[in-house]
Amino acid sequence: MKTFQLNHPGEAKHDRPQTTWLSRLLPGLVLTGAITALAVWLSDFPSLNHLGLSALTLAIVIGMVVGNTVYPAAKPWCDEGVTLAKQRLLRLGIILYGLRLTFAQIADVGATGILIDATMLCSTFALACWLGQRVFKLDRDTSMLIGAGSSICGAAAVMATEPVLNAKAEKVTVAVATVVIFGTAAIFLYPWLWQLNAHYHWLNFTASQFGIYTGSTVHEVAQVVAAGQGVSPEAENAAVIAKMIRVMMLAPFLLLLSGWIARRKGVQEDGQASGMRNITIPWFALLFILVAAFNSLDILPHSWIPALITLDTVLLAMAMAALGLTTHISALRQAGLKPMLLAAILFVWLIAGGAGINQLVQHLFG
Repeated sequence: MKTFQLNHPGEAKHDRPQTTWLSRLLPGLVLTGAITALAVWLSDFPSLNHLGLSALTLAIVIGMVVGNTVYPAAKPWCDEGVTLAKQRLLRLGIILYGLRLTFAQIADVGATGILIDATMLCSTFALACWLGQRVFKLDRDTSMLIGAGSSICGAAAVMATEPVLNAKAEKVTVAVATVVIFGTAAIFLYPWLWQLNAHYHWLNFTASQFGIYTGSTVHEVAQVVAAGQGVSPEAENAAVIAKMIRVMMLAPFLLLLSGWIARRKGVQEDGQASGMRNITIPWFALLFILVAAFNSLDILPHSWIPALITLDTVLLAMAMAALGLTTHISALRQAGLKPMLLAAILFVWLIAGGAGINQLVQHLFG
């Protein structure tokens, strides 16, 4: 019978119940849900709230503590559910985040945000290629993967760039490790920088402008959400909009990179550049824009909005918990010194150079 063709030889149908997928996902989802519940509860404490420790920030902290202590023993049972939370729930959370925004707010970021994002992307990737290959003598693929992760959207950009470069798995792992390490550091650093700037008045940033700065310089989408939430709701909204504009630059970036590789290696017999078929389109970014457009029409009943926003916060917190669970201290040793130094310099550029570019563009065109 056809129903037996999916089973391994000698394996009876009743040994693989239809609910197997649920039993594989449930332990990891329960674990990330429990961490989320604890993080939401702790975020209500005034002392932690005053420090800018939001539910998302606390979720990744608790996740990292658990991930580097007891989680390895539970990983065989929890891994699939945790992976689902880190990938699918994150994207669903970002899509639903559009319910917090309207096109009027997106228009406030406007051409200035696009120019800032494009400038940061080009300058960061070019710096990564030059430093990586000329100064640190790293291979082309490692330099470009770290540059893509730092300049666009973190691990997602690394994974999307890998088939275009046809890079080895260990180089992808190193690049993702640097993104996780420095992007996680940004979650805690940016709210602190906001507080320091508010006290010493180094730069003329409003909350919205600081949000654009955050969105244009922090690695991962989830990290941008957490860092922006640690500043203010206004900064969080601007940060997410700026970041999503940056994410949507991934597709043209990959097309241009494929064209450059084609010129270097030549074009295949069928006329297509190497890796062109493997380009990944950030579909969740497009859906985010569609949800924001729908929200701008003011069709959804207002009584539904608080519940959906709460659901969105839970989904994002579960994704952050999952990210923390899979962030290991051993990643520092695995990445090696030279890739870490390259990523560290790019991180400094994103913070310092990004602040300068944001201020200059805001001054000229804001």
